[in-house]
Amino acid sequence: MCGIVGYIGDRDVYPILIGGLKRLEYRGYDSSGIAILNNGKPVVYKVKGKISDLENFIGTKSKEGTIGIGHTRWATHGEPNDVNAHPHTSMNGKFIIVHNGIIENYATLKQRLIKRGYTFKSETDTEVLANLIEYIYLFGKTSATEAVRFALNKVQGAYGIGVICTDETDKLIVARKSSPLVVGVGDKEFFIGSDATPFIEYTNNVIYLDNDNMAVLTKGEVSIKTIKNDAIEPNIQTVDFDFDEIEKGGFDHFMLKEIFEQPKSISDTIRGRVDYSRNSIVLGGLMPVMSKIMNARRIIIVGCGTSWHAGLFGEYLFEEYSRIPVEVEYASEFRYRDPVINSDDVVIAISQSGETADTLAAIKLAKEKGATVLGICNVVGSSISRETDAGVYTHAGPEIGVASTKAFTAQVMVLAMMALFVGKAKYNIKPEKYSELIDELIHVPQQIETMLKDTSVIEKVADIYKDSPNFIYLGRGCYYPIALEGALKLKEISYIHAIGYPAAEMKHGPIALIDEKMPVVVIGANKRGYDKIVNNVQEVKARHGIVISIVREGDTEIAKMSDYVIEVPNFTTAIGALITVIPLQLLSYYIAVKRGCNVDQPRNLAKSVTVE
Repeated sequence: MCGIVGYIGDRDVYPILIGGLKRLEYRGYDSSGIAILNNGKPVVYKVKGKISDLENFIGTKSKEGTIGIGHTRWATHGEPNDVNAHPHTSMNGKFIIVHNGIIENYATLKQRLIKRGYTFKSETDTEVLANLIEYIYLFGKTSATEAVRFALNKVQGAYGIGVICTDETDKLIVARKSSPLVVGVGDKEFFIGSDATPFIEYTNNVIYLDNDNMAVLTKGEVSIKTIKNDAIEPNIQTVDFDFDEIEKGGFDHFMLKEIFEQPKSISDTIRGRVDYSRNSIVLGGLMPVMSKIMNARRIIIVGCGTSWHAGLFGEYLFEEYSRIPVEVEYASEFRYRDPVINSDDVVIAISQSGETADTLAAIKLAKEKGATVLGICNVVGSSISRETDAGVYTHAGPEIGVASTKAFTAQVMVLAMMALFVGKAKYNIKPEKYSELIDELIHVPQQIETMLKDTSVIEKVADIYKDSPNFIYLGRGCYYPIALEGALKLKEISYIHAIGYPAAEMKHGPIALIDEKMPVVVIGANKRGYDKIVNNVQEVKARHGIVISIVREGDTEIAKMSDYVIEVPNFTTAIGALITVIPLQLLSYYIAVKRGCNVDQPRNLAKSVTVE
């Protein structure tokens, strides 16, 4: 879970590396570093901390050059410190490397290298790879490219790497396996990045490397081959990317910007797919496998974190509107329990980045079992989009804040469209109900926009309870995933312990936690089972708990029992229930800000989880 950037060409490389690392800092921010070839001589700077710490460390030191690599780290092997920071240099100084991923057999390789006289400075698996490449290069008397290729055939695990050889200073070598790496193509220059954001201001022409691919970049040429030495013709694609989307645009934090972008991101996600005038939904990405979906025995949804919560919400929608049984699984657990998967199952994999390692592993397992696999992701050309049989992109735009907001709502909207699309095709939704659902779908952005006009009540609650050590979130039905998501947002960015429960489970244990100091966030916007939610609120108040309720406009019964009331616009179907997550996102944001937390870069977390 790290960010890689690199460049080879005629430009001054330092501002490209530093600027690129700043845009990748959401992928890891416990240490960072750069390596630059200055007239063929390498200079390496790396420090613990943020990119700003790296800039301060470099200061006026030498940084001239037109070839370089950079890295921002989220630690896996070895604590965050200056020594463990990337780039890593091989023992004899022949190779400098940046790496994202985990080399699983690094310990075995390290022992073999030690026996051959190698010593190590860091605790990282990356330094092992650097020394392995150098050993093959020196003792095999081969080229740098071949040394990298031979080394990659000996390692097990995941990698996205950028490599410089100090003997062959006219090239930059890159490779990937289960960890994203993109090559930006300019005019006699090339860029590399974990995604396109580091170099989008210079070029929007990219090459997505596939697993087990490596590329050799010079100032005028790119050549690609597999690590088995099979040549591959470069496939240059154009990224549709708005540079302004990766800037804060006047907001204090990316997270707040992304919360306020949700009316647009949801509109973009449904645009061209929902035709209100014709009362229809068209998802062209599903058409190649539509017969498989129509005849599916069951649907299995896999995801991690927020994507898992989106899947739980989708379970309610699919079962209600398409009448297909649904199971929702943590992708991180799915592959380890030998699940029963049949050829008539459909697996839906959800990931914001499209690079989540656990979800990709679940996809691989499902395909091996013969299931049809669909993808829902936000990044065109990502691994999940290439590994699945079909799928639907969200169009949320880049999400820089580590705590996911607009990606979640876009994922739920895609699941809603899929459920309605399949439900109508199976004749499980009456025409009048279908029209109502389409109408609800279209109006979600407008309702969110209305809610965002006045956040004063949420800010007031945040100010009062910013120092509470615990929160409980309650929801019934499709509001249970909303409760889970609200609790996750709070603990991710404010470090307050928070937990979500199905409201009916309160009396089966969690009610023991309720006292006069416990804030309980109740999502009470249900129509179905409203009286049961009223009972839950009464149970909390009978034990002197603090009730913060999310209710529909005009609610009186839950509102009169609550200590604080946050109203949302009225809606009529389960699809509209999605809007209740907005005040929970804002509550987490304002609490975190008032506690002085780093909202966009919470401790110990990274945006794209590319390791297992």
